[in-house]
Amino acid sequence: MILTTTNSVEDYKILEYRGIVSGNAVNAVNAQKTTMTFNMQKYYAGISESVSEVKAKAFDQLKENAENLNANAIVGIAVDIELTTTNYVAVSITGTAVSIVKR
Repeated sequence: MILTTTNSVEDYKILEYRGIVSGNAVNAVNAQKTTMTFNMQKYYAGISESVSEVKAKAFDQLKENAENLNANAIVGIAVDIELTTTNYVAVSITGTAVSIVKR
């Protein structure tokens, strides 16, 4: 599966647009906070790790949805990452599922 943020893939021709696909995932940040041992570096490391995990889950869902449409690529991918005030990471990814062939 080819994934790209661009609207085309170099050296490939889009044969058919299969539809808009998305992948969404939400997870609580793994940040341990106590009043005596709070460490900003560990807090941000926890956020970074959580964002990576949630983003991977959202991309897996995105690819699965495209495969269900018999697509072999997704173009025009947009990624939205939100960190809520209640320490949840939400990732939403959208793109257009397409069938492509090498020129």
